[in-house]
Amino acid sequence: MPFTQIIIDIEQQHHVSFNYTENTIAGLEVIPPKKSLSLDQKLHYLEYKTNLSFENIGNQFINIYKKEKESKTICGYVFSTSDKKPIENANITLSNKTQIATDSNGYFEFTKEDSTVFLISHVGFITKRIVADNSDSKNCLEVVLEPEVTELEEIKAYAILASGITKNKDGSFEIKPKKFGILPGLIEPDALQTMQQIPGVNSLDESVASINVRGGTHDQNLFLWNGIRMFQTGHFFGLISVFNPNLAHTITIYKNGSSAFFGESVSSVVAISSTPKKAEKNSFSAGINMINADIYGKYNLSKKSYIEISARKSITDFVETPTYKEYFNKVYQNTAINDFSLNQYQNIDYRSDKKFGFYDATLKFVQKIGLKDQIILDLITIKDNLQVFQSATTNSAYKEENNKLRQQNYGGNLSWKRDWNKFNTTKINIYNSSYELIANQNITTENQVAVQENKVNNNGLNLENNHIINSKFSFNDGYQFDEIGVTNFEQVNTPEFYRKVKDVLRTHALILEAKYDDTISRIYFKAGTRINYIEKFKKYIVEPRIQFIYGISKSLNLEVLGELKSQNTQQIIDLQKDYFGIEKRRWIISDNLSIPIERSKQLSLNLFYTKNDWLVDIENFYKKVSGITTASQGFQNQLEFVRTTGDYEVFGTEILIQKKINHFLTWLSYTYNNNNYHFSNYQDPNFPNNYELTHTVSWAGIYEKNNFKIALGTKWSSGRPKTTPFNSVIDPSNPVLVYNKPNNTNLHIFSQINLSSTYKWETANAVQFKLGISILNILNRRNEISDFYRINSFTNSIEEVETFALQRTPNVSFRVSL
Repeated sequence: MPFTQIIIDIEQQHHVSFNYTENTIAGLEVIPPKKSLSLDQKLHYLEYKTNLSFENIGNQFINIYKKEKESKTICGYVFSTSDKKPIENANITLSNKTQIATDSNGYFEFTKEDSTVFLISHVGFITKRIVADNSDSKNCLEVVLEPEVTELEEIKAYAILASGITKNKDGSFEIKPKKFGILPGLIEPDALQTMQQIPGVNSLDESVASINVRGGTHDQNLFLWNGIRMFQTGHFFGLISVFNPNLAHTITIYKNGSSAFFGESVSSVVAISSTPKKAEKNSFSAGINMINADIYGKYNLSKKSYIEISARKSITDFVETPTYKEYFNKVYQNTAINDFSLNQYQNIDYRSDKKFGFYDATLKFVQKIGLKDQIILDLITIKDNLQVFQSATTNSAYKEENNKLRQQNYGGNLSWKRDWNKFNTTKINIYNSSYELIANQNITTENQVAVQENKVNNNGLNLENNHIINSKFSFNDGYQFDEIGVTNFEQVNTPEFYRKVKDVLRTHALILEAKYDDTISRIYFKAGTRINYIEKFKKYIVEPRIQFIYGISKSLNLEVLGELKSQNTQQIIDLQKDYFGIEKRRWIISDNLSIPIERSKQLSLNLFYTKNDWLVDIENFYKKVSGITTASQGFQNQLEFVRTTGDYEVFGTEILIQKKINHFLTWLSYTYNNNNYHFSNYQDPNFPNNYELTHTVSWAGIYEKNNFKIALGTKWSSGRPKTTPFNSVIDPSNPVLVYNKPNNTNLHIFSQINLSSTYKWETANAVQFKLGISILNILNRRNEISDFYRINSFTNSIEEVETFALQRTPNVSFRVSL
């Protein structure tokens, strides 16, 4: 019987595998051994009947050699270190350039040469160099190959709240604007409007310039655009995000457990990147809605470089839409501009002429140099302009004002990235961010000019090294230098007054961070620390961070996040009428005395469940921020002019339940917050935080099929705290308000229903069109968002001043993409 048939029969009967070269057994025929013999007996029989030698390895693999050439053969097995399995089709490259491949058992064999040197390689594994000197041919080599680690973008199976929004392994939320579906009231993927749908994130006054994360103030959040810190986040003084929604590729939001590479914030981190992770083709788009128009373009200059531009401008120079009118009424209620007509005179002949406009523009240039280097330049400019001329005439008096308010933020970032090899990467970037808020009030009839300015200049250098040790372990290290200067300027010509204060602070930071990620045991652990040194105060601050995620099962994860952070800058309000009461906050720098460094500590425990298109996310958290000032909290009660320091402490629960049924997605979220101040030097040291929303409930129903999308949703929250007067003492020469304890009661419940819908279609020549419609506050409910009291000097009476949210506000958008 042919020898090949004999060994096939033995393989099937004894479940073994023979390894040999074809020329070893070519043409060989033997009388087969009896099937009743054991495996060893059969091998002895065949060895006796042939000129072959048989090597039995663990009763699994059997090597066959010609006896006279045993000493001239090198053999071996190639295995993977990760799972210990044989590697098939691994390339064996000999010194004479000859190549052979391993079989399904990882076995290879070739004729030995003195001082033989050969390479073993395979796709997905690190090539290994082997030196085999005078090896015994019967003792086959066992070679293990290390997997070649390549970092891939994590695949996330479950969308949260809407398509294009996912939750990362480290607990952060990620928004992909180009994949964004739809949310109630939104027809564009506005980063700062979208993040307010995440449990624990709110804006008490519907402003993207006043986002509160777990009870913190807006200035306690860190907003980064391509590595540039942004000090202005809203157009129209907070109603529209300054970040062009058609530009960003990735928006990452951390509520807790942020990387040690993020500093200068005691609350959340919002990191926006417009750099794609892979090459994209040329593209162009233009759009318009009832507030602004924009263009976007990307052009590949070569295979290794491209340029990207975007620009957006308000259309208020040409038309005042219903949307603009609702925005204007909301922004300017109870400001110095409205007070002019309401409170100055009775029987007024009032005239007003207002001009408002905003724009933003970005530029990106990317150049790859060789296979290892990349240079990126990012530039951004943002500007808002308001000019209001007002006059009032009576029989006996005439008053005229010309008010100008300008807010702008410029920024630039130059970065260099080098991949030293597959395991080590270095990134270096230098950046600048310049912010200005300038108000100019000219009372022409009294020849009085008043000027207020708040300027910030922020420069820095970042160095980051990334090291991959193996498929499970990696670590990062780096250094950061940050210099920030803040100037506050005020001048009045009549009566003469002048004040200019400039402060500069320089900070150095060392960062160490390590990550362990084992998908088999379902353990993800990332720990890091940030060591800050503040030159001016000669002070060190250590900020540890931790992320621990354990997969209890394939469907259930346990997540623990913690962090200590600090912040040297904050926004305060000196007077409520500063900058006409529109954008009354100004940036200042800590002096480590009356304005302390803000410090925070936060810990959260989360259970995350996903199965059968159900998603349940339950998170409990504790957060404490110390070093806050009363001037930074926006008091409009007895603490408005009190200057003291303290802290706030908040604990709460955030719950999200979501279900997807075919093309329909629905979710319900609930947030509970218990948030209290502690000002030890004040007579009533403990009372509720101004930004406390004890209960918040949101619901949305979203339908997406093909190119049609529609979303309906509602948001309900208990009212924010307010302080009521206890008694009043009215003295014509010195009117005084007497209050109850701070924040002794709450505003009325906030409730709003929103709707949005989009439809997209494409022509035969690949031109895409998109139409969107949204309605905010469909029921036109009058929602109160702030309430305070003041003395009316004309009537010597207590006056209640209420501010309301947007009433019913429609919007329509249209976009063309090539």
